[in-house]
Amino acid sequence: MGACAAALLVHGPARARLRVALLEGHVPRPPAPGAPPDARVVAISRASERLLHSAGAWAGVVGPRATPYERMRIWHESVAADGDGVLVFDAADVGEPDLGFIVENRLLQTALLAAFATAGGHLESAPLAALAIDPDGVSITTSRGTLRARLVIGADGAQSAVRTAAGLGAELSDYHQTAIVATVATARPHEHTAWQRFMRDGTLALLPLFDGTSSIVWSADQALADELAGASDADFAEALDRASDLALGATRLAGERACFPLRRVTAPRYVAQRVALIGDAAHVVHPLAGQGVNLGLLDAAALAQLIAQATAEREDPGSLGVLRAYERWRKSEVAVMGTAIDAFDRLLAHGTGPLASLAQRGLAWVNRSPELRRFFIRRALGVSGELPEAARRAG
Repeated sequence: MGACAAALLVHGPARARLRVALLEGHVPRPPAPGAPPDARVVAISRASERLLHSAGAWAGVVGPRATPYERMRIWHESVAADGDGVLVFDAADVGEPDLGFIVENRLLQTALLAAFATAGGHLESAPLAALAIDPDGVSITTSRGTLRARLVIGADGAQSAVRTAAGLGAELSDYHQTAIVATVATARPHEHTAWQRFMRDGTLALLPLFDGTSSIVWSADQALADELAGASDADFAEALDRASDLALGATRLAGERACFPLRRVTAPRYVAQRVALIGDAAHVVHPLAGQGVNLGLLDAAALAQLIAQATAEREDPGSLGVLRAYERWRKSEVAVMGTAIDAFDRLLAHGTGPLASLAQRGLAWVNRSPELRRFFIRRALGVSGELPEAARRAG
């Protein structure tokens, strides 16, 4: 997210009036040609694709390692994977070539860093050591020295040191789930389709990858997650076959498993004098909808747009007036998405009783309505809501 904000600023209309430095303590290397896909992947929406164009990074993302997905198949465990109760989103229904791309996290990072450096941005390959904020600016201390800036953007994750230094707290809520991430080979082709099954003990997603394998994100309740983490590869594959309802046939692990505890993080305030938080530093949402990265990229685009506007009008980009406009904009958008995602988790994956049953049957109802399907497809594409200008421009 920090690389995206920085790249947008150095490619934007205020680039001649801005000096932008990007701190990155661990600069990643791009995936080697022919290497298998990384376990960590992200889903890039149409809105994110557009703003990556604006940041000069899309050319470094799109290519043989980026996988377009054309359909989504979503179902509850109470119905068969190939039954009438499956909700199907198809890009063709809204005249789009695809619904987005599945991209390795590292590929996205390196493309954004390259776009920033190519445009003349200053990359400081050192971690943050200390931050001191005063009325006139911010002093940023690294192992290589001290930088002085009018604004610091905290894009340093859920345990943000910038957030702590600025006195911006965070509210944490534990989902009591762990996300298990791995690459798997499947007996049947993934058909450029993202598959998602809601179960009483969690949610399983299978995401298509460029080499024909699939990336799984299995958000499992803690007791199940502990069992899966300790299972042999064969036992894990057997459990995965049951959980996937053999939608893609039998599976086998094609890489190591990684586990990530799931917690929601919400910063009550995104900004302070001369500090703004974006991405996971401001908010962490459940991964079941694949929206965490897209929300963070939109944060970056919204903040970059307001900084450019302030600079054009000779305002101080670190002033609270400018930063609070960003906070009002993005906080409301993130709250709506976060609440919707939590409702999906509560009602579709874990719900019991009449309301949950209604929500679970609702998947089939939505599938029977072309108008509702198109509405949700537009939400999945990320082209609704109050979008930053960079996310509205076609590449």
